[in-house]
Formats: sequence, C-alpha cells, structure tokens
Amino acid sequence: MVRFPGSCDEVDALLACRRFGEAELLWHGERTVGDADAVVIPGGFSYGDYLRCGAIARFSPVMEAVGRFAAAGGAVLGICNGFQVLCEAGLLPGALLPNTGRRFLCRQVEVEVASAASLFTRACEWGEVLSIPVKHTTGRYYASEEVLDRLEADGQVVLRYRHGQNPNGSARDIAAVTNRERNVMGLMPHPEHAVDPLTGSTDGGRLFESLAAGLVPA
Repeated sequence: MVRFPGSCDEVDALLACRRFGEAELLWHGERTVGDADAVVIPGGFSYGDYLRCGAIARFSPVMEAVGRFAAAGGAVLGICNGFQVLCEAGLLPGALLPNTGRRFLCRQVEVEVASAASLFTRACEWGEVLSIPVKHTTGRYYASEEVLDRLEADGQVVLRYRHGQNPNGSARDIAAVTNRERNVMGLMPHPEHAVDPLTGSTDGGRLFESLAAGLVPA
C-alpha cells in the first residue's frame, strides 16, 4: 500500500487488504516494493493534486519501482487518485478529467462487472452488480474513440457504471480498466469503503478477494 503526501484513504485500503491477506504501507520515497505480491495505490490527493491529479506522484521514487514491478507482471491496483496516478504514469490508457457537473461527488453507485476474466474480478460473475461508493471531483474517464474501441475489443473494460448511474460522465460508462496484460487495474469507485457490513455493502470485498485468490500459488 503506497502512501503519498496527501493520501487519505491508505489506512482504509490497508485494513481492507488485511481482511484477505497481509499488507503493509510503502512510503512514496521508497525505491523498491520489496517482496510484495501486489501493490495498491490508494485514493486521496497525492501532493495536494497540484498541477493535475496524479501528475506529481507519477515522478515519485516509489512509482519507478511500481513501474518495474508491473512490467515484470506484478499486480497493481489503483483506486480513485491511484487510478489517476497510473494513467499519468502511462501504466494505464486514457485520462481522468473533471466531472461533467464540475462538483465533488460522494454517493453510493452500482457498477456492473464487464469482465470476470481479470485478476481483480475473477471472484465475480459477468454482469454481476456491485454497490460501491464514489467520492471524487476528477473522475470522468476519457480516451479517444480509437482507444475505447480497442479497450472494448481486448476486454480491458472491467467495470461499468450501471445504466443511469454514471456519476461523472465517464466515456461509455467506464468505471474500471486494465492494461493489455491485465495485471494493472484502475477504478474510480472505492472498494475499500465497501468491505464491512456496517457500511451497508461488502461488495468491494469481491475485488480484494479476487486479487488475493489470484496471488495464491496453485
């Protein structure tokens, strides 16, 4: 679990991960991810979201290590600001733009599993509906039509906002995408806030469950 100056959801994400395995925090100044089996980049406001969301964090020493880790096939999950960081770092296609409503959003939304073939959704069923909260100002996923067509064709669109529940104007209702190798995923909803029955939904746990199961040697 990476912590940047300005991260605010790393503790919740850490606790969510610990429901399914061992997890520790990594400071942004680290130059290695150690013996991690997976890396999670949490939500928040890395480096105060100066310049552009995720634009400074992508240059941190730890992101160089994350890039090497991902290139070697390591699993990387970016949540909200983490999604922005991964796009800025070129580990995921596309970009996150300001919400069409130009306002901060904080609400529960429903997303549909568009692919159960990924490392992050293998515990889910195709078309399964998950209830997970969002909270962001810059969460509108954008890519050119050519890139969107390629993502669709290659099965890299993993989650979509359910019809009528797209909160930010994301292209084609996209809520989560992977890289072509499917070992890196970014999503805008916050699954770490949907792992405890007290929150009203444990659906976010399905993603952490999927990831943990995929890391267990056969």
